[in-house]
Amino acid sequence: MGRIADILADTRSSGRGALMPFLTAGYPDLQTTEAVLLGIEPAWADIVELGIPFSDPIADGPVIAASMHEALTNGLTPDQILALVSRIRDRVQQGLVAMVSHSIVERSGGVDFIQRAADAGFDGFIVPDVDLERVDDLLPMIDDRNLSFSLLVAPSTTDDRLDAILPRCRGFIYLLARGGLTGVRNELPDISPQVARIRERTDLPIAVGFGVSSPDHVATVVSRADAAIVGSAIVRRMGEADDPASAALQTIHELSGGLAAGA
Repeated sequence: MGRIADILADTRSSGRGALMPFLTAGYPDLQTTEAVLLGIEPAWADIVELGIPFSDPIADGPVIAASMHEALTNGLTPDQILALVSRIRDRVQQGLVAMVSHSIVERSGGVDFIQRAADAGFDGFIVPDVDLERVDDLLPMIDDRNLSFSLLVAPSTTDDRLDAILPRCRGFIYLLARGGLTGVRNELPDISPQVARIRERTDLPIAVGFGVSSPDHVATVVSRADAAIVGSAIVRRMGEADDPASAALQTIHELSGGLAAGA
């Protein structure tokens, strides 16, 4: 198994959930991304999802979309992100997963981009907008490198589409807690029916995102699924702070309190 599968197998066997904070790579700059990645304590988070900025975010709400716009305006490129990960990978204890648009993958060389990202130190990929038939072009490289590869499952996903998605996933399933865009929410929908629908079809771990915004939300998610993904709450705090790196680390620390509560 690859690193992401190993991490989630370990947390599952330990009877606890995993926290997967999301960061927009290069927001507000690469120095901040580096500081946050190097500052996350192992007890706070198990896997970090790095969003590679895209000019037309697929399902990102205003907070993350604005952070991506700012990073791109500052001239950020995917190659700069890969260079950063390569430089600090041996000092980051968490698994690293790239959230990346298929347009960027294709524009950057397709399978060659996956290879270069894996060489830099990424352990997996979430490609939210890839057509299912194009996934099969990427899977041989994914499997050869023991990488994770996750597609999104929404509450509206039909059974037929779910049956097409799940066999193409590696490492974990990304379940959307709600439809629509990402963003901070006060209430979390009941994810139990969707988790059960996936559990009937696969043993792969389930990570839940979209609207997971507080320690209570994290506790609720990991009591039903395997991992909680939190993004907008972290990025929003970064945008409001004079020291974005410290704000991100403090928020991740606070969110990790929901892991014990949800055990």
